[in-house]
Amino acid sequence: MRKPIIAGNWKMNKTPEEAKALVTELKPLVKDANCDVVVCVPAVNFAAVKEAAKGSKIKLGAENVHWAKSGAFTGELSADMLKACGVEYVIIGHSERRQYFGETDKTVNQRVLAAVEAGLKVIMCVGENKEEREAGYTDALVEYQTLIGLNGLTKEQVAKIIIAYEPVWAIGTGLTATDEQANETIGVIRAAVARKYGKGTANKVRIQYGGSMNPKNVKGLMAQPEIDGGLIGGASLKAPDFSQVVNYDK
Repeated sequence: MRKPIIAGNWKMNKTPEEAKALVTELKPLVKDANCDVVVCVPAVNFAAVKEAAKGSKIKLGAENVHWAKSGAFTGELSADMLKACGVEYVIIGHSERRQYFGETDKTVNQRVLAAVEAGLKVIMCVGENKEEREAGYTDALVEYQTLIGLNGLTKEQVAKIIIAYEPVWAIGTGLTATDEQANETIGVIRAAVARKYGKGTANKVRIQYGGSMNPKNVKGLMAQPEIDGGLIGGASLKAPDFSQVVNYDK
């Protein structure tokens, strides 16, 4: 049995004071959660969130990481820097990083390798846009993104990776893949991992759905056999909404 994981992706939201208030409000609401709970936050909020989350089930995550240990990469943060700030999880390859900041499948892989080497828990994002889905390329695309992203890892390392399937057309649009669509594509991702790394490894990999999961649709999505959690955007910015997603089984 794979333990579900619900992770919030705050994106570019919340000052440290606002972050502290949100996590303080969230703590009692998720204390009985049966899943892993993570909040991935802007770097300016690491200290505030780490302090506010003490004594709770809430783990700290980052929204990106660079592949180099150090160097002339203005504005970037290395895996060692994240670890030194108390970060445990990191999102890599989010569609917004790919769309706005030139992230490629190759650089996603470089970041994954660096994060794993440093001992961070990786949430690696894959997914198709509307045109690619309508053209029938969804399966081929997510297979390719998944296998390129994991390239160079051992079976043991792959088993600990969290993959987030995010249909790009469903992010921030209010659109959501049907429960069956999400389950089917996540099944394709798992099958690709199985072919390359073995069924035993694939059965250990946790795969989230990351396309506008919210309190209204979480139960249906989480009832699907292939879906092991969610990467939550907008709904993670309000403690009552995020806690309802976390406590989907209550």
